[in-house]
Amino acid sequence: MSIMNLKRYLAVLLMVTLVFSIITPLKQASAASDPISISAKASILVEASSGKILYGNNIDEQLPVASMAKSMTEYLVLEAIHKGKIKWDQTYTPDDYTYKISQIRELSNVPLRKDGSYTVRELYEAMAIYSANGAAIALAEVVAGSETNFIKMMNDKAKELGLKNSRFVNATGLENRDLMGMQPDGTTVDEQSTMSARDMALLAQRLIKDYPEMIQTASIPRKTFKEGTDMPNYNWMLKGLIYEYPGVDGLKTGSTSSAGSCFTATAKRNGMRVISVVLNATDGTGDIKKPRFKETKKLLDYAYNNFTVEQLYPKNYQLKKQATLPVVDGKQKEAAIITKAPLIVAMKRGEKESYQPKLTLDKRLLNDKGELTAPVKKGQKVGVMGLEYKGSEKDYGFLTGNSGGEVDVVTKENIDKANWFVLAMRGIGGFFAGLWNGAVHGVQGWFK
Repeated sequence: MSIMNLKRYLAVLLMVTLVFSIITPLKQASAASDPISISAKASILVEASSGKILYGNNIDEQLPVASMAKSMTEYLVLEAIHKGKIKWDQTYTPDDYTYKISQIRELSNVPLRKDGSYTVRELYEAMAIYSANGAAIALAEVVAGSETNFIKMMNDKAKELGLKNSRFVNATGLENRDLMGMQPDGTTVDEQSTMSARDMALLAQRLIKDYPEMIQTASIPRKTFKEGTDMPNYNWMLKGLIYEYPGVDGLKTGSTSSAGSCFTATAKRNGMRVISVVLNATDGTGDIKKPRFKETKKLLDYAYNNFTVEQLYPKNYQLKKQATLPVVDGKQKEAAIITKAPLIVAMKRGEKESYQPKLTLDKRLLNDKGELTAPVKKGQKVGVMGLEYKGSEKDYGFLTGNSGGEVDVVTKENIDKANWFVLAMRGIGGFFAGLWNGAVHGVQGWFK
């Protein structure tokens, strides 16, 4: 090899070495930007009170959720109880459809007797603890008269709760092919209920918030049905079960051949409740039960090892840059505005200074000059205060989008409308002030 060729070879080698030395750290940094690795088709971790997403992967893809769809059935049953439409001690006798489904023991079921009488509470416990499919259909019939009517309620409620990537085709979460040709009208045999991880977490959040008593049932590790059927809870992370995890007290498992290993968990420790969802979790073994608990443990460990709930701003807080709003026609010309409640949010330890307050005013209440019009009532909502993240960590936003964890901003005191005399004097004062200002400007012009 000539000296010239050798020099060229060395130059190319040096260039390649430099390129690889630059690319390799970038790849490592990219990988490091994802704080944990969850082996699931989709996963999400949320602080329950604020809806702050602590981790998420593929959170908006609509996927089969199997029996986790029963969380919507639970919501509608509890709503009907609270509204007085049904009662816990109300009884139900199975029809042919419910009876036949309840007899399929390879599905999760408590066998119902055709001449049996079961209370709503008994059916609810069978569904919430043991994921009993016949019991879920029975409850749908109690609430809506038929499962067909009930799935309309499920999808209507999904829209009301802001679930944007969800569709329910039955009350159980089973694949319709398992319903022996008796699937609800308007659905086909090859359909199944689907949700996104975000929607599942949002439904769980609302279920816990709106009907917190449901945790009492979800946390029962085992119970016996009235006719002697043993009902072990499929949530193996509850106290005393094989994957026991401190603080876990719910919520719902799910598994079918197409949905895979799914689990929506909730846990409360050190004053912080979190919700996690894994859809189609895997561990390489082909097992359909265990992977959901292994991957959920990673999420819960990540939450409790790294995050804390902090009060960033107290109740009655006033923003330094906008502590008041101008008021037209009022006895006072400004209205002080304050937060109605403390702003509390989950964050990584050491990140408190990375959050700044963000005020969003309700422009419908203001005139084109940005003024309130008197009279103004004390406690009148004028907007919301949220947060802007200024740190370097990956920010996943909130369950409801980039905004969330907000508190209402309200007026601090009443401002009555000024009487006609005051308004007239202000008008006269404004008129003469205009004349004076015009005169001043005119005189100044003589000396330019």
